[in-house]
Amino acid sequence: MNNQWFSKVAVWLVIALVLFTVFKQFERTGAQSGMLGYSDFLEEVRNKRIKQVELKEGAGGSTEIRAKRNDDTEVRTTATYLDRGLVGDLINNNVKFDVKPREEPSFLLSILASWGPILLLIGVWIYFMRQMQGGGKGGAFSFGKSKARMLDEANNTTTFADVAGCDEAKEEVKELVDFLKDPQKFQKLGGRIPRGVLLVGPPGTGKTLLAKAIAGEAKVPFFSISGSDFVEMFVGVGAARVRDMFEQAKKSAPCIIFVDEIDAVGRHRGAGLGGGNDEREQTLNQMLVEMDGFETNTGVIVMAATNRPDILDPALLRPGRFDRQVYVTLPDVRGREQILNVHMRKVPVGQDIRADILARGTPGFSGADLANLVNEAALFAARRNGRVVEMVDFERAKDKIMMGPERKSMIMPEEERRNTAYHEAGHALVARLMPKTDPVHKVTVIPRGRALGVTMQLPENDRYSLDKERMLSTISVLFGGRIAEEVFMNQMTTGASNDFERATQIARDMVTRYGMTDELGPMVYAENEGEVFLGRSVTKHVNVSEQTMQKVDSVIRRIIDEQYGIARRLIEENKDKMHAMAAALLEYETIDSDQIDDIMAGKSPRPPKDWTPPTSKPTPSTPPATSGSAPAAA
Repeated sequence: MNNQWFSKVAVWLVIALVLFTVFKQFERTGAQSGMLGYSDFLEEVRNKRIKQVELKEGAGGSTEIRAKRNDDTEVRTTATYLDRGLVGDLINNNVKFDVKPREEPSFLLSILASWGPILLLIGVWIYFMRQMQGGGKGGAFSFGKSKARMLDEANNTTTFADVAGCDEAKEEVKELVDFLKDPQKFQKLGGRIPRGVLLVGPPGTGKTLLAKAIAGEAKVPFFSISGSDFVEMFVGVGAARVRDMFEQAKKSAPCIIFVDEIDAVGRHRGAGLGGGNDEREQTLNQMLVEMDGFETNTGVIVMAATNRPDILDPALLRPGRFDRQVYVTLPDVRGREQILNVHMRKVPVGQDIRADILARGTPGFSGADLANLVNEAALFAARRNGRVVEMVDFERAKDKIMMGPERKSMIMPEEERRNTAYHEAGHALVARLMPKTDPVHKVTVIPRGRALGVTMQLPENDRYSLDKERMLSTISVLFGGRIAEEVFMNQMTTGASNDFERATQIARDMVTRYGMTDELGPMVYAENEGEVFLGRSVTKHVNVSEQTMQKVDSVIRRIIDEQYGIARRLIEENKDKMHAMAAALLEYETIDSDQIDDIMAGKSPRPPKDWTPPTSKPTPSTPPATSGSAPAAA
């Protein structure tokens, strides 16, 4: 830290010196422009306006004259030779004068005076170029040096015990560990270990952690680099860095090279509208040659990670290069429990913590999401000055991640608050009455994130596909909010805009992608939506006629109208439950599945566990169940 501070101070001192020298040059030039002509100077002497003069022999036989007027202002002039009559003029006009011989500057000083500023500017330019290229490793022009960071076997403590939730992926890569530990075991039978392993999966599933754990288990060096580290402004630099990286790896073999986000340089060649002779494609070509070219990289295993395998160049995925793809998918309920146990070892947890319950309540969470859940729970515990992290902290953290942070300071008008309560009650009621819908976990009218209210549904089990009935029920649930506004508040608001977008998209996918309608059958009617810069076509090809697209629109409209009618019928048949649920939301602000069960059973909802009655706010009364009339204000 001290060295960095010293180098920064030194750089600014050099810059200040350069600027000072340049300003002095300008100052000297400015002074030259204020010189007095020789004839004018003689006129000044004869008119007795000069009181003191200094004569100094200059270069080439000239004379430099520096004079001071009676008012103490200085003037300067130059004579091409020493005017002997000038001395007489000075004596006759009572001017004090002094004659000084010429001073010959040293050779070193003359060189510094003429070349010093230029050399300083060159030095500053070299320093900044080194900073732009990674900070002084290998000189100012070490553009082609690899930026891969090496982690040796002594410093890598990550093992398979630190990786949870991806048992199948660990089984796929265990033979890599065996090969790195004992290569002869495979080579004596003529077997060849995969030269490249591509880790594919959604973001946050632990691809980088798994690659690091392989090196930790095998006790071999681990070279890690990002795909963007190869890309430079100069063509050919990325290819040179690839060559240098493989040269370093060969010296440390057996070892692992890990390229994170390889799609930064491994995209399909020839994609987009530009030419193919660019820096990224030169880098990709060099990587292809290094992985399976004229030379074999014995003992060097290349691993890479990406969440976009569809845009990678086919040459990367052929046998001999990345000839094995390992899918690191989102963890299931058992995997989430294992991941939570790994992260809970880092924080003090209470006796009431149940990792299995938290795992069932976090479907679709990746490993990074679960790590964030544990961290948020620890922050909630710290805010309440707790000594350990309890289950209530995890519940609050889960609500914050899934529904957004609470905005309790937001002041809503009472009419808008009641409208939000009926809107969310409509979602919850339809979700409870429709078949094949996920159970309603929690309903709140507290603004969270960008929403004024949230109805959160949690699936009972992990789900990997959707059937037609479940998708239709989802559309009905999405329409429940707007229908409740129309029936109980006699108005339409913009709060249902996102609900309509999602419902329309589901219906369109059912018709155009999934073949779930009798009128159009099992055929894909979706248009080409490929991105031009991913190697797709520039123009869109419509493979269906205009009459067919009109029929597609009519079928989508039929599905939406039918599900809208079903949701409206359910709400109108259960107005008493809607009034009770809205009143509970206005009173408690948040209700969970227990309160919803009481309301659906015709009972008064029990207060939430952590609810405390307000001191000044009156308890709202249940509005009368009159058809089409707005309920009384709470």
